[in-house]
Amino acid sequence: MQNINSDNTPDAPRITFPCRYPVKVMGEAHATFHAEVRAVFNRHAPGVQDEHVSVRPSTKGNYVAITVVIEATGKEQLEFLFAELKTLAAVKLVL
Repeated sequence: MQNINSDNTPDAPRITFPCRYPVKVMGEAHATFHAEVRAVFNRHAPGVQDEHVSVRPSTKGNYVAITVVIEATGKEQLEFLFAELKTLAAVKLVL
């Protein structure tokens, strides 16, 4: 059963940490984009292996989506990770 907020919207689902958590980063495809994204993950979620990362270019090759599955330790870790990813110039969206 869902909990409903006072404004009649459902509560966000609760996450139990630690857990495996996929993060998708979409941005402009350029030579250093992948390395920049990996560097941020290495700072906030060390231990990410190549098998935890998938890369998918857009149809025309102008953009790329990188999905990284991390072992999330808490909400604060995710907030810092998302905030730093959004500072990268080529990043358009972080989900």
